[in-house]
Amino acid sequence: MSRKPSFANLRDRTPAPAPVAARPAVAAADPVEARGPASRQGRKQIAGFFTPDMSLAMHMLARRQDRSLQALMAEAFNDVLRKYGESPIGD
Repeated sequence: MSRKPSFANLRDRTPAPAPVAARPAVAAADPVEARGPASRQGRKQIAGFFTPDMSLAMHMLARRQDRSLQALMAEAFNDVLRKYGESPIGD
């Protein structure tokens, strides 16, 4: 009876490099795609961590008002700016 081959001897071997034709071509990234969608050009992200209750309340309000969560956040940020004597920015 013959024994099954052991794979232990393969552990120390380095794999042979793949043939040039088999290597995937690295495509140059499209500069427009690398910067993100056009709707985000010239904008910066502001993020925060809130309780699940706050998240649910804001999402429900946005839904009832037929507005986006981002629009409600912009309104809230403008209210804070006004409260502290700064000029509101807008969207």
